[in-house]
Amino acid sequence: MSANITVHLMRHGEVHNPQRIVYGRLPNYHLSEKGQQMVRLSAEEFKRRADAGSRFVYLACSPLTRTQESAAPITELLGLEAHHDERVIEADNYFEGMHVDAKELATNPRHWKHLLNPLRPSWGEPYQEQVERMVGAVRDTARKAYELGGEGAEAIIVSHQLPIWLTRLSAEGKAYPHDPRTRECNLASITSFHFDELDGSQRPTLSYTEPAAPLYSGVIQLPGS
Repeated sequence: MSANITVHLMRHGEVHNPQRIVYGRLPNYHLSEKGQQMVRLSAEEFKRRADAGSRFVYLACSPLTRTQESAAPITELLGLEAHHDERVIEADNYFEGMHVDAKELATNPRHWKHLLNPLRPSWGEPYQEQVERMVGAVRDTARKAYELGGEGAEAIIVSHQLPIWLTRLSAEGKAYPHDPRTRECNLASITSFHFDELDGSQRPTLSYTEPAAPLYSGVIQLPGS
């Protein structure tokens, strides 16, 4: 049975983080002023699509502060309540709460055991575990969208860079280990998963947009964001 369901994974906006801490799952890291502008642009893009005929029926987000704040303008413009989903939270990270640079990694022996296996990775939540929870959340959200809106319905999940990127790699059938600098998942970007079927028999097709691209100049991005 054809479903024609789309689930959009939106990354949160820029976070106020002048000390450049790997904030990971820490609470109370809020969007910066520019971050608020970024997510507003993405929400306005969803509203533009809704005005053109897209049917958005469900909104979910990670329970962290920055994703809740990023979902807020979507709630305002589309009238969708944001449902918290623990499965789309940021990856666990050994370096959470630290300011980490190349010198710190090279000269502090207590970090070295956490750098031995980049394929797992040894510094945090295994890639495979992130994929399993994220794919489960995306597929459940797709089914929820179908239940609420039928064929052609769309849903939005506000999440974090690494979990979104790994979900994309999984959908593309690619290996999970990667260089973080190569991720195509910028701040407030939208990675869309288009499902023709909901039984898992087919991989979704993908599309990617950056509504907040005009605001990217000068932004500093860190792992664990």
